[in-house]
Amino acid sequence: METSQDTVKVKGFFHLQIADPDGDIVGDSGICTNVITNEGKRNYLARLLGAIASSSQIGYAALGTGSAPATDATTLPSELGEAVRNAVAAATSGSTAVVFTGTFASASSFVTATRALSNIGLFATDTGGTLFAGATYTSSSCGTNQNVNYTYTITFT
Repeated sequence: METSQDTVKVKGFFHLQIADPDGDIVGDSGICTNVITNEGKRNYLARLLGAIASSSQIGYAALGTGSAPATDATTLPSELGEAVRNAVAAATSGSTAVVFTGTFASASSFVTATRALSNIGLFATDTGGTLFAGATYTSSSCGTNQNVNYTYTITFT
């Protein structure tokens, strides 16, 4: 008897830019890969696929000043604060990806003093909850009058 085997891999990539009030880009992460956490795989993928009541769906992005999350992380290291999570806009891209986009706007006071931002993560809720995925990038200074634009792509191959 011949066995059949399908392999599905999940990968995440993000691109983050810091923009001055006039729209000039003053910080750019480039395209970076991320870590999808163990709880992210369980809560956001396996449970969702099984329509299990405790499943989660990505709804918010968070920024922080810390390092990359470990595979067993449930929070984003040194998150700026749950009160400044940003609601994402989600859309499919091709047949195997979902793209989350958004802007941390200076008008929403997501930073109250110049901060050295260095990580980003995805969550289901605007407070608490379990981290789905996150990553670090080269630290970039962000002032109170600047916006942070991001695109976060999750692909299935």
